[in-house]
Amino acid sequence: MAPLGAQYKLLVTKIKHFQLQTNVAFHFTASPSQPQKKDFPGEQFFVVFVIKPEDYACGGSFFIQGKENQTWNLQRTKNLKVTIVPSIKGSVYVKSILLSSLIFFSFYLGCLLVAFVHYIRFQRKSIRGSFGSSDGSGNTAVSRPIAASTPEGSNYGAIEESSSSPGRQVSSSDGGHTCQSDTDSSVEESDFDTMPDIESDKNVIRTKMFLYLSDLSRKDRRIVSKKYKIYFWNIITIAVFYALPVIQLVITYQTVANVTGNQDICYYNFLCAHPLGVLSAFNNILSNLGHVLLGFLFLLIVLRRDILHRRALEAKDIFAMEYGIPKHFGVFYAMGIALMMEGVLSACYHVCPNYSNFQFDTSFMYMIAGLCMLKLYQTRHPDINASAYSAYASFAVVITLTVLGVVFGKNDLWFWVIFSAIHILASLALSTQIYYMGRFKIVVSSTDLGIFRRAALVFYTDFVQQCSRPLYMDRMVLLIVGNLVNWSFALFGLIYRPRDFASYMLGIFICNLLLYLAFYIIMKLRSSEKLLPIPLFCIVATAVMWAAALYFFFQNLSTWEGTPAESREKNRECILLDFFDDHDIWHFLSATALFFSFLVLLTLDDDLDVVRRDQIPVF
Repeated sequence: MAPLGAQYKLLVTKIKHFQLQTNVAFHFTASPSQPQKKDFPGEQFFVVFVIKPEDYACGGSFFIQGKENQTWNLQRTKNLKVTIVPSIKGSVYVKSILLSSLIFFSFYLGCLLVAFVHYIRFQRKSIRGSFGSSDGSGNTAVSRPIAASTPEGSNYGAIEESSSSPGRQVSSSDGGHTCQSDTDSSVEESDFDTMPDIESDKNVIRTKMFLYLSDLSRKDRRIVSKKYKIYFWNIITIAVFYALPVIQLVITYQTVANVTGNQDICYYNFLCAHPLGVLSAFNNILSNLGHVLLGFLFLLIVLRRDILHRRALEAKDIFAMEYGIPKHFGVFYAMGIALMMEGVLSACYHVCPNYSNFQFDTSFMYMIAGLCMLKLYQTRHPDINASAYSAYASFAVVITLTVLGVVFGKNDLWFWVIFSAIHILASLALSTQIYYMGRFKIVVSSTDLGIFRRAALVFYTDFVQQCSRPLYMDRMVLLIVGNLVNWSFALFGLIYRPRDFASYMLGIFICNLLLYLAFYIIMKLRSSEKLLPIPLFCIVATAVMWAAALYFFFQNLSTWEGTPAESREKNRECILLDFFDDHDIWHFLSATALFFSFLVLLTLDDDLDVVRRDQIPVF
């Protein structure tokens, strides 16, 4: 407001013989806790103290002496100390904006440097005449003929004998299909999820004891690729229609807080809330810049890989067509958009943080966790992964349950009973589909009276008769642990009924994602696959960043689970540049951690680019 060292005069008005009548409206205007100079042209303002007769508003117990002779303690005394300090200078705003931007633009420079190094290595190998596919460790591999049958006796996805010289080859088949143009313009949406084999063929292939990637990558590549592109276009539509009402709502909250001066609407860290324009806590909004910039950077990285893969397909490169994990980038694009939208909606929440708005901060976190799990599953199950419509419909159900939990989850036992039942049943249903690779079906007909007998027979064969060793041991271990974790969450919610339902739901998603990622990496190492330097670095960076981020997240600078007065007791001073607080550091670190997490999923199976698909196990 004024230069450092200026003297302020506090004007206090005392009204004698003041009486407050119960049937007459009483109006007064209280200035914000951080008044700005532009709001007070005369450089004078009033500080209004309201002493309430009971301690309930400040976190104390609510006590009424009696219904008939209700009296208030009119002799209450409070000792107050008012300290007025000048606001930070404009140069601090500029320095903070530049620093936060430079930090994340440095990631762009790092990625350019890595891309340049890879380009130089590729050029050197080309000069030496080595055109084999690199495994990322400095070694190159050349294509070799494949036996006519896989270990299962099936030749799905196998490469025919070739008399070509070692090196990059031209393939005349694409997973058993005749080579077609790479464009997918001729592929209609009605072609999705169609397979030339009959249902019995699917049952034979997908229920084998040992599955290989060639068994689950038999569909036309163009059809599957276009199916996964729908993830990208749908999430853009969802983001626009979800974000616009949220932005309108939080602007309304901020306007009400500014006009009325009521600082109990929004739960800021008032000791480190720096206003800018109409925004009361600009620093909490600026710190979400990392999500947007790193999300866009991830989109650029995926786009580069997509372009290189398309060029390899146009050149009929056998390594791109019949080696390694099938490359489908639609879910990766959706993950990048979700990361950017997480930054936008987190900024919207911090315009006016409170209990009702917190669901906006977590909505796209559910989608990020869900998309990461879907991408992990899609890696080795490209033909049977969930469609974009069913996936986003599931996310819509989750967000609907979250809204109901925010409204009814505080004290209503009936809601927790219903939610826990839905949670357990959904876990069982999903486990069944995963265990049988989507082939568990019970056909119901009006004349079929043996359905229950067949269901009992399936249960006896797979769970009782083979209880000592299930048919699919690895899948069974994962699903047992996963169900125990989810049932524990359901039981915890039913018993303790946590007030912060949005965080409770987010914890369920994160724990399931971590469990599946750990299972995937363990199975990858068990299958004698290796982690290349880049994914290994990303895994370590992800763990370090998440550990540091969670430390700052649990500092609890404010809380809307108590009263506004109790929330202010948790407020702390800024810790970085006199502008950012602990929660802002959480934003910086969590954005970086999510970026590295995405890179882990993008690069985790790069070592398989020179491995035949009929030798890549499915787990």
